[in-house]
Amino acid sequence: MSNPEAPTATDTGEVPVVARPPAPLWQRALPWLITVACFAYLYSKLAGAAGREGETVVSYLASVFASVPWGRWLMLMIPYSFLFFLIDSLILWRVVNWYNTKVAYLDILPIRGSSYILSILNEQVGKGAMALYLYRRDRVPGFEVGSSMLFIMFCEFYYLLSWACVGYALRGDSLPGEFGLIPVIAVGAIIFFVIFRLFFTGKLLSGSDLRDKPIFHAFRRAETWHFGMIILLRSPALLAAVWVYSMALGFFGVEVTNLEMLGYLPIIFFGAATPGPMRTVAITLWVVLFPGYEGQMTAFGFVQHNFFIFFNAAIGLIFLNRANRELFGGGSS
Repeated sequence: MSNPEAPTATDTGEVPVVARPPAPLWQRALPWLITVACFAYLYSKLAGAAGREGETVVSYLASVFASVPWGRWLMLMIPYSFLFFLIDSLILWRVVNWYNTKVAYLDILPIRGSSYILSILNEQVGKGAMALYLYRRDRVPGFEVGSSMLFIMFCEFYYLLSWACVGYALRGDSLPGEFGLIPVIAVGAIIFFVIFRLFFTGKLLSGSDLRDKPIFHAFRRAETWHFGMIILLRSPALLAAVWVYSMALGFFGVEVTNLEMLGYLPIIFFGAATPGPMRTVAITLWVVLFPGYEGQMTAFGFVQHNFFIFFNAAIGLIFLNRANRELFGGGSS
């Protein structure tokens, strides 16, 4: 019996596009509701801080922005953005080569770089573009690429949680009390991972056909060490971010040690993955974690996360011509 989820090739060799029903209204509205709630919270905090200084919100924020040495900040952020791009591409290259097809690292750069442009609108749109790119270029079925993207997201959770645990172990006494949930979440995540691996290796619920779904292609093929390897390969990006964000925060007038930032940053990055435009949850978390610095942290969170999004898209422009040629020109160069 044919699998209804698998793509079916036509006589021309193309995979037909299957129309999907529109997402429910609540699902489309959720990112905007989260954004509105975050902006309302930020405005209330900024209004209170500005009032204490006898200023309007606009003049209060303007004074914060005016005090930042933007040239030094750019000299810090631009190299970090390129480093992240290279590491992010390395992760995609490694996973695609494990589970999909053999691709050279340099050939992955246009795929990853050009997807950043679409990720300005929506991260899932960027992932969909990568799936289409790999199908057009290497005839990798879309569900296989989707499974690899899901594998990367799964590892991303454990990567951030692992470093959050390190940060908590080193500086837990200086972090807000809510961070005490990190060890509890870690224990639950470990238990889940053990059950998860037993299931996908067929040692648990061996009669279930859930593991045979196309979307779990990568998880069926994965070795346990693959998960650890992705965490290891991704880690230099976080360690670099700890130093970069600590330095950058100093430009905004807030001093924080690298160890303290190691405790904060994985949680902030979790927030950045929450649905919503302009990474509003991540921006809000900076204000929550640094009470008394409402203006500095709002400005810092806004420029850090949005510069990162838009500069990554600018990196993608470097590869856009090649990506378009390979995507719409019918073959690899």
